[in-house]
Amino acid sequence: MRLTCMFSFILLFGAAGLVVFIHLQDPEEIVHQQTPGIKYNMGFQQPKKDCVSSNNQGRRLRKNTADGVATVKQDDSLHLSEDVPTKLQSTDRRQSSIMFAMKDQQKGEEINSIRLHKRRRRFIIKKSPILISMNSSILNLPTLKSEDRNNSKWKSLYQIQRERKRIMRETCSKYKSNNRRIITPYHVSRIFVEDKYRVLYCEVPKAGCSNWKRVLMVLNGLASSTKDIQHNTVHYGNYLKRLDGFDHKGIYHRLNTYTKMLFIREPFEKLVSAFRDKFEHPNNYYHPVFGKAIISRYRVNATKEALRTGSGVKFKEFIQYLLDVHRPVGMDIHWDHVNRLCSPCLIDYDFVGKFESMEDDANFFLHLIGAPQNLTFPKFKDRHSNEERTTTKITHQYFAQLSPSQRQRSYDFYYMDYLMFNYSKPFEDLY
Repeated sequence: MRLTCMFSFILLFGAAGLVVFIHLQDPEEIVHQQTPGIKYNMGFQQPKKDCVSSNNQGRRLRKNTADGVATVKQDDSLHLSEDVPTKLQSTDRRQSSIMFAMKDQQKGEEINSIRLHKRRRRFIIKKSPILISMNSSILNLPTLKSEDRNNSKWKSLYQIQRERKRIMRETCSKYKSNNRRIITPYHVSRIFVEDKYRVLYCEVPKAGCSNWKRVLMVLNGLASSTKDIQHNTVHYGNYLKRLDGFDHKGIYHRLNTYTKMLFIREPFEKLVSAFRDKFEHPNNYYHPVFGKAIISRYRVNATKEALRTGSGVKFKEFIQYLLDVHRPVGMDIHWDHVNRLCSPCLIDYDFVGKFESMEDDANFFLHLIGAPQNLTFPKFKDRHSNEERTTTKITHQYFAQLSPSQRQRSYDFYYMDYLMFNYSKPFEDLY
């Protein structure tokens, strides 16, 4: 009798353990069983943020995804070059295609179990890496028209683009030696899509992003003029689509056929511009979220009012926060590296513009994509229009408040951006 009871207890205990194991099994493992040959990255989904403040900003901790592989062909030719082939070989297309296969559900499962399994699988697939060969686009940026080749201005701007891309690629080749890489929806989360003129724009805050969004809205037929679009409409209207909102096929197609562009700015100048905008003006997000944490950590004998409101952050305190490896609050897109925001070593951008030459670069780009002739890049200042723009002179005044060591560490922090986009050292004592 005792033996029978003991045997029954063991069977019951084993069955209960099996039920618990099945219930707690990671859905990622299920997908692995269904789709052999591809690795999935179960990173937590990052919330989207625009180039202005919102309630979700600053709470995203940057994460580098490194599981899975995709071969990225390092092609020395430039998309802007006139002698670049406009067709890819079929073998390149096969290498760049997404290898993706799912096995059928086993027929003996119950209906509810099948539905649950499918929901889990779709969740994993949506977060999984996209295997793409990024440095070989099927279509290249349009070359100069025959009538433009005699235009000295267009020819000069054309050569500038070739040089910028050359420097960017050489930097990537030198410092990003691993040529087996993947792209995930996270990498394209800052890229906006304009389907009519087939444009992908990677948003870099404080480098004309508000006005570029206005231009994309006009190109898409959402407005007749950039002057008609208000600030809140640009950033909170959700009129523009993001690339990570498409499925794998849509992302792959656009990355390989649309004109990809980004605009950047001198890193120190961009940093000072962000500080002035977010901390020297009333802000109901950056003051309580970032300001309070910065003052609490880095200000000695802070007043109760400063600790309560987070207002009045000093530039030196802000730099202390930026350089602290144990920051009291996470990173923010307004002072993050362009290298991380837009992944230029992973995504082969066709056009690289600079804030310092915005008018010429922007209108040249619009000319190349065949935009309406009456559409030009707006010159007006989007926020704090009565305040002087952040210039090199103003930037030096802010950085003069720092010690030589802090300036050097700040330069080291943005070193890859300085190198990749060919900006000179902002101070002579930097090395």
